[in-house]
Amino acid sequence: MIPLKLEVNGKAVATEVAPATLLIDLLRGPLALTGTHAGCDTAQCGACTVLLDGEAVKSCSVLAVQAQGRRVTTVEGLAQGDRLHPLQQAFMDCHGLQCGFCTPGMMMTSACLLAKNPQPSQAEIQHALEGNLCRCTGYVKIVAAVQQAAGTLAGAQA
Repeated sequence: MIPLKLEVNGKAVATEVAPATLLIDLLRGPLALTGTHAGCDTAQCGACTVLLDGEAVKSCSVLAVQAQGRRVTTVEGLAQGDRLHPLQQAFMDCHGLQCGFCTPGMMMTSACLLAKNPQPSQAEIQHALEGNLCRCTGYVKIVAAVQQAAGTLAGAQA
């Protein structure tokens, strides 16, 4: 076992993991953060996307030990207490989900995009979400949700 210290959703975590433990398995297992979904286990679907030091990564392809001393944000870490993050609210408002399986990954990828580009174009949103697959929607409402969240965040900054 390897000692591991990292920050998850703003809280310090100290644990031990086997060398081959994937980040998704740490999050969903001992840390009980089940919002991050395990989809394909091949880094193709994006359902397991989290932020690692602010960068969107597919947690099924990252070893937990690679997060040593780093900051991990999951979909559970987006909200501020009982107040939803603008992305979470926009996905609800715009009906940007159906079954919801891909939604956490879509939100985390979108959060990374909006942190880097607060006012992305439709084409930029579509490009950013290329690594996230949804089998239920046509992506139109997902893109609309990201656009609404961008507007909300821009309004909050003004």
